[in-house]
Amino acid sequence: MNRLSRSSNIKWQLLSYFLAALAIVTGGMGAGWLLWRDALSDNNIWVEYVLLLVASGIAICYMIVTRYQRKIDTLHLAILQLASGNLGERIRPLGMDPFDRIYNDFNVMASSLEKRVKLLQKVGEENVMLQAESNEAAVIEERKRLARDLHDTVSQQMFAIHMSASSLAKMVHRGQTESVAPILEQLVTMSNLTQKQLRGMIAQLRPIELEGKRLSEALDKWFPDYCRQNGLQGSIDIRLDGPLSDGIEHQLFLIVQEGMANVVKHASARHVELTLHDNGNQYVLQMNDDGQGFSSDSIRMNSYGLSTMRERAQKLGGEMDIWSKSGAGTRIKISIPKFMDEDESGGGQSETEQEQSE
Repeated sequence: MNRLSRSSNIKWQLLSYFLAALAIVTGGMGAGWLLWRDALSDNNIWVEYVLLLVASGIAICYMIVTRYQRKIDTLHLAILQLASGNLGERIRPLGMDPFDRIYNDFNVMASSLEKRVKLLQKVGEENVMLQAESNEAAVIEERKRLARDLHDTVSQQMFAIHMSASSLAKMVHRGQTESVAPILEQLVTMSNLTQKQLRGMIAQLRPIELEGKRLSEALDKWFPDYCRQNGLQGSIDIRLDGPLSDGIEHQLFLIVQEGMANVVKHASARHVELTLHDNGNQYVLQMNDDGQGFSSDSIRMNSYGLSTMRERAQKLGGEMDIWSKSGAGTRIKISIPKFMDEDESGGGQSETEQEQSE
């Protein structure tokens, strides 16, 4: 039999502890009655003696319950870590303890879940790269869309500017100077609108390709340029311990682009903060803005971009959380599990194991 099979059942061990505490109390009362009965009766301290024994029994029971509560808290903490995406969480067995059986089952479950999510992430990365390699049709479709946008927006605006400028020249030639000011104001308004539309299209035409660059290098160049073109104040903080896989970098870059496009279109923000950190078990991407935010009831109205970001995160086994309130900005958090190579993962120790060792 292994150590777990030799472990006593929890209920019998717990019952034996309480029986031992009861035996101590009753034994103390019996010993007091047989050995010190006269002394306790003469000094009228028999009640105090009994209360002392009961208090001792309660203290022993409290110590036992505290010990079991600590083991349950260890399991609860490990479950919370696993639920938050820390798939590398494991509980170190105590050795010849009834809870070892539960801890071992948790470790088996966590290992199985980690392998499945790791496989899901690998498949997601392969699909991402296959889609990136076969995007010729998407490029053609994007060109058609851009042509339609140019015709429906910039082309019409330029035609209106041309007509206003032509009429302005005729008025100046005829000396109708009193009508010049309104037309000039209209020209300035239309030219500003056209310039804004062109900047948006240029930003869409100039996505930085990740080929030959790491994600941090691409974001260091793309993010400030995008903020400057759209009148935003941006701050960026990237802390990665090592290189990411091509699939993860590609998806994270697209998530950032989609998130920033949502900020420009819907948030009316002045400042945007972008962070990407490696916390050892997860890659955590956060985008915070000080815009108008939204209530939970209106999420569906602007859900297309958010759902696309969530789907990209889920393809890598990750998840997206959103915190927003009307008038208080929006915070988006993307968590992607980080998996180490087999030879690197053997020497690590989870947070729960470290807490137990302390």
